[in-house]
Amino acid sequence: MPRNDQAVRQHIVLMKLGSSRYGLTLEQLADGLDPSLTRHPRTLRRDLDAIESAGWPLLTERIGGCTRWKLLDCVRNAPALRLSPTELMALALSRRLVAPLEGTAVYASLQSALNKASAALPPEGLLMVHQLEDTFSVGLGPHKRYTHHRDIVERVTRAITEKKRLQMRYDSAARGKMTRREVDPYRLWYAAGGLYLIGYCHLRKEPRMFAVERIKSVTLTELPYQIPLQFDFDAFVEDSLTVMRGPRIDVELEFDKPTAAWVKHRVWHPNQELKRLPGGKLRMTLSVADSRELVGWVLSFGGGVRVARPESLRTTVKREAAKIVSSV
Repeated sequence: MPRNDQAVRQHIVLMKLGSSRYGLTLEQLADGLDPSLTRHPRTLRRDLDAIESAGWPLLTERIGGCTRWKLLDCVRNAPALRLSPTELMALALSRRLVAPLEGTAVYASLQSALNKASAALPPEGLLMVHQLEDTFSVGLGPHKRYTHHRDIVERVTRAITEKKRLQMRYDSAARGKMTRREVDPYRLWYAAGGLYLIGYCHLRKEPRMFAVERIKSVTLTELPYQIPLQFDFDAFVEDSLTVMRGPRIDVELEFDKPTAAWVKHRVWHPNQELKRLPGGKLRMTLSVADSRELVGWVLSFGGGVRVARPESLRTTVKREAAKIVSSV
């Protein structure tokens, strides 16, 4: 089993122990997790050993003929932490940074944790948090909202955790029609202000990326799956400029002096290379997916950029620019 699956499961077990006053049996700890854990309790016992090895003091008690595991009260009732000014700033900022994920379990869990931390602070500490919020603001930029997709996100998250295939109705933007898919869900990925499901699509017979807001319904099946050992998530998304995939092409762009002044201070793609040119100009080379996303990105620089290569991209950009002019 992949290491991250074990970590997620152990985290869930630790949360269960932390919320239980009288301790839990193996059956209770397994509830809501992979059903096979009930039949193979040794996996849960190894998880408990790992949690204890990580420094969490566990206590086992025999009650009513059943063995129960619990966290020591000194840990469950740990005193409030003393937070430094920089830690307070991090708390204040993190609340706003995850605002686009409202409606997801991640957002709800973080808000709960932040509320508990705030409740433990003295009035002076809360005042400092508000002062820091006024000192350092966060601009989120364009992003999607997931308040109305809470059930979809929760079901997909559960399918990923339990390694169960899901059936879904998907509104394809590329084809403009609704399709039914069977998908082995690998991971939820947040990028460019949006949440995406990465998984193996049995309709297209390959790994695909699905925009969560376009998933109209989700049903978990009882069919288990395993992520192929050769699947590399980072390699799957590395060609995308942000999220759109396509055949990789080598791109060379030249920026004029005014545009180069702000282009050079940003990382637009991990493999970009920059070279200063005479007259304050700038050359950028990068290998990215050939997609509408790439064309839109080039057009966003207006007249401050020239496509040096490839010819196919230069032609597409000219055509799209001409459409913009004709529609004004």
